[in-house]
Amino acid sequence: MAVSGAEDAEAHAVTDPVESAEPFEVLSDCPSCGSAQVAQMLGDNGGVSYVCTSCGHSWS
Repeated sequence: MAVSGAEDAEAHAVTDPVESAEPFEVLSDCPSCGSAQVAQMLGDNGGVSYVCTSCGHSWS
């Protein structure tokens, strides 16, 4: 049995994206050089650390 175009479109409809329960944390500027080029990385003990991709300064 062939599926009509309308039925096929309905079967493959995209649902609305689910909103995140928690908003993303906004990374701050580098305290050393003030650059906004900051990456988040996993720290040694499972904590979160940051590194400036402009000057290389890291902090947590």
